[in-house]
Amino acid sequence: MAYDYDLFVIGAGSGGVRASRIAAGHGARVGICEDYRVGGTCVIRGCVPKKLLVYGSKFAHEFEDAAAYGWTVPQPTHSWATLRDNVQEEVDRLNGVYIRLLEGAGVKLHKGRGRLMDRHTIAVGEETVTAGKILIATGGAPVIPDIPGREFAITSNEAFHLVELPKRIAIVGAGYIAVEFAGIFNGLGAQVDLVLRRDRVLRGFDEECRTAVHEALGHSGIRLRTETQIARIEATNGGAPYRVHTQHGGMFEADLVMYATGRAPNTRDMGLEKAGVQVDKVGAIAVDEWSKTTADNIWAVGDVTDRINLTPVAILEGHCFADTEFGDKPRKADHRNVPSAVFCQPELANVGLTEEEARQTLGELRVFATSFRPMKYTLSGRQQRTFMKLIVEAATDKVVGIHMVGDDAAELIQGLAVAVKAGATKAQFDATVGIHPTAGEEFVTMRTARAEPTPTRRAAE
Repeated sequence: MAYDYDLFVIGAGSGGVRASRIAAGHGARVGICEDYRVGGTCVIRGCVPKKLLVYGSKFAHEFEDAAAYGWTVPQPTHSWATLRDNVQEEVDRLNGVYIRLLEGAGVKLHKGRGRLMDRHTIAVGEETVTAGKILIATGGAPVIPDIPGREFAITSNEAFHLVELPKRIAIVGAGYIAVEFAGIFNGLGAQVDLVLRRDRVLRGFDEECRTAVHEALGHSGIRLRTETQIARIEATNGGAPYRVHTQHGGMFEADLVMYATGRAPNTRDMGLEKAGVQVDKVGAIAVDEWSKTTADNIWAVGDVTDRINLTPVAILEGHCFADTEFGDKPRKADHRNVPSAVFCQPELANVGLTEEEARQTLGELRVFATSFRPMKYTLSGRQQRTFMKLIVEAATDKVVGIHMVGDDAAELIQGLAVAVKAGATKAQFDATVGIHPTAGEEFVTMRTARAEPTPTRRAAE
């Protein structure tokens, strides 16, 4: 049968765009569809605009520290509208770049949401196209739980487009999106209430790093409402301020309520069942190690598969798929030792195993850790600290995990991720000369491992 395309990609985010471009470069006839804006969550309403907001919010701290270095800084004022509009201008530019990348590769863009009619047929709006192979790369979307008053809450999608900055904002959640936006709004001058179900933020990260970030958030002036859940949101006079009622009968007011309690794979009403594509209980598409679904000619990459929900991982998966299926270069995405970062304030970044994971999966460990106040703050008096940790497998001397909370953590860990990926040993770290004075030199000068927990202490932990 002759198809319209050799490959049709549903979703023009980072993973879908990479896969389509590489496949086209291998000679395939490729089409792609998108129902919002080309570039996906990361570029349009995710990590790129969010980090620009992080940069903007950090200037408040820089102004405070400047006096100790001899600068006289007039009382600064901030224009949310200027920051918001400049960020969106950059988003528009990047959206155009992505569209031109597709055009330059010869990929045909179809505007609209793609729905599977069968294993080879896709409906895009009123149009129908066919393809020999199909790739699903529709990502995920934020969710708000079904509570009374949920219509008054926003998600990160809307946070980038606020008409004005709220004076008081309640952010519900404890993951990376919640803590990042807490730092953004706090730095821009809003009073932030961070509402979380558990005792600390960032479940799943190294426990000591979680504690370090949690304490830093509190020291920055963010109100941490731990072990708290929202029962309902009540509007006053039809709008703000909102009364936020907790599960135990408490109440506080906020001018804006933002939910960041998780994202769901974007698979609803896609016709997956018509093509025999199976999903799990949360709606994520089930795939094998080659990103192939339960349908022989359909693959899926990125957040829609709920494996490692990071943009560079989606790009890797998309590239591997295209090379394998159209470039005669079979390769699987390697999900081991993927570095990640949380752009909270201070930053958290890591690569490899947490100490808790290492203790469950490996034998004896040697753990090296240090905490210190960065040189930058010795004059200003800011109490922010940096925490670093190396986890070493004793039997092999391999560094199996590196963790950091502090300024520029992401930049440092990105370089060190190469060492972990290459299987570097602690002896090789020790033999590396540090750059002085830097925070990074601490990673190659830690010499004393802390005491291994006893069996009794380990059981208690």
